[in-house]
Amino acid sequence: MTKNIHNVERVVRIVVGTTLVSLAFVGPANMWFLLGAIPLATGLLGWCPPYALLGINTCKIGKASK
Repeated sequence: MTKNIHNVERVVRIVVGTTLVSLAFVGPANMWFLLGAIPLATGLLGWCPPYALLGINTCKIGKASK
């Protein structure tokens, strides 16, 4: 698995995922907090399966082209 998520996007995914997962402990009792596991996992891994299938790679964004 090569990384296909830019570092800024990874941080955003980790923050959003952690926020959603924390709703299991703070908010009303429901199963929506499980959706937070997806952005949290992809942010921690730096690899997104749908990006890989579609050929998207945001790691290259912001780098100077040679």
